[in-house]
Amino acid sequence: MPNLISVAIFKPIRERLFHSALVAFVLLSLAANLSAATAAHWIVGNQPARLVNGTPVLFRVTTPTPVRTLSGNWLGHEIAFSFDASSKSWFALAGISLETKPGAYPIQLHAETSAGEAISFEKTFSVLRQRYPRVPLKVPPRYTAPSAEDQRQIEQDKETKAEAFKTLSSGREWNGSFAPPVNAEISDVFGVERVFNGTVESTHQGLDFRVPSGTSVAAVNSGRVILARSLFFEGNCVAIDHGQGLLTLYLHLSKFLVKEGDDVSKGQAIGLSGGTGRATGPHLHLAVRWQGVYLDPAVLLKLSLP
Repeated sequence: MPNLISVAIFKPIRERLFHSALVAFVLLSLAANLSAATAAHWIVGNQPARLVNGTPVLFRVTTPTPVRTLSGNWLGHEIAFSFDASSKSWFALAGISLETKPGAYPIQLHAETSAGEAISFEKTFSVLRQRYPRVPLKVPPRYTAPSAEDQRQIEQDKETKAEAFKTLSSGREWNGSFAPPVNAEISDVFGVERVFNGTVESTHQGLDFRVPSGTSVAAVNSGRVILARSLFFEGNCVAIDHGQGLLTLYLHLSKFLVKEGDDVSKGQAIGLSGGTGRATGPHLHLAVRWQGVYLDPAVLLKLSLP
């Protein structure tokens, strides 16, 4: 009889202990799953929201855990990220070439945590097709049918530019948003298919500002002058290295105000506008080049950058 009483008393106690243990196990499992889900949470954003061929793009990344370094691969290009302490996120400028076909393209991200652990993530972005207009233009005949002497200069200019573009800084020199080089209306946009004198076709790889000769031209951001020379097609040309493969070029200048090797700051005067080289008249041509790819300067000037 006493044994039966003991069983009757302790059975509910065992059931309550089992139930409590089961509840605790479930709660711990949920907490572990939540922690794992949080650890796997990456946020990758892009600006502009609509990605098309020919556009620059700002990637912003929030990692699931603090990391020491972050790098990525986008359309076959290696990109280096910088940390923005104010937003606790990483950012990098990249681009999409004019030749990129519409489709879905991944960005692969690789990071190292403060503990030395390697983590990675991949996100796919849609690239749409941007249609660009086609226009006829008239220029002096020597720019569509160059003489043998002119052709030699053209080939020499190619070597000069190739040599200058080899000297790019790996670190980021630019800081904050890019500013227009002049305060003027746009006379021609990026991506236009041009037909010179009815025969020679080329793609307009920059942004034209309608300014008279002698207008002061400013650097759109900080960097180093890697080219300041007179070229056949570009006329008097200044190229500024902003770091991480990003360049801006200023064409058809009438006068240089900087020389190769100079460090310049955003807004600093680098030359005066003109109509030198293959130009239909006085204006400023601004080009943006990223890792060998020409991008739309109008989009870069609109990006809100850290």
